Amino acid sequence: MKDIKTDRLLLRHIYESDAEDLFEYSKEPNVGPNAGWKPHTDIEETLQIMEQVFVGKENVFGIVLKDSGKMIGSIGLIDDPRRNNPHAMMLGYAMSEHYWGKGLMTEAARAIIERAFHELSIDIISCTCYSSNTRSRRVIEKCGFQYEGCLRRAEQRYDGQIMDLECYSLLK
Repeated sequence: MKDIKTDRLLLRHIYESDAEDLFEYSKEPNVGPNAGWKPHTDIEETLQIMEQVFVGKENVFGIVLKDSGKMIGSIGLIDDPRRNNPHAMMLGYAMSEHYWGKGLMTEAARAIIERAFHELSIDIISCTCYSSNTRSRRVIEKCGFQYEGCLRRAEQRYDGQIMDLECYSLLK
């Protein structure tokens, strides 16, 4: 997918040159744990993860503030690991704590959803969050996802804690 512009954001592919911005929000104490990964400890760890998860991925984007050019998060679609359906994708995202509560993630998610349903041959997008992650649940609900249920004791987080997953989906 090509770049996406919204009122306040530019959603664009992520490059190695984004390592400093990505490290800056990935080391924050509440960003990773809410998504299941430990906060990054150094830029080398960020560079390794960038290669595995972000760089060169067609449907994964950095969330960049238009007014400053600063990358404050990431968002993207991957194959849905819980659905054996070639027309299903899963939405995932993370954002710096400094920008929570401003509607930016909802703005980014709506733009990705719109593009996905109009340019990709998918007919369902799923999204999950830990039961304790009320902020993420609010983004999911504001984007129109329907609650499917709780997948209990579904995922072991980096710290060994077993987490419940709240499951949502959105049909085209």
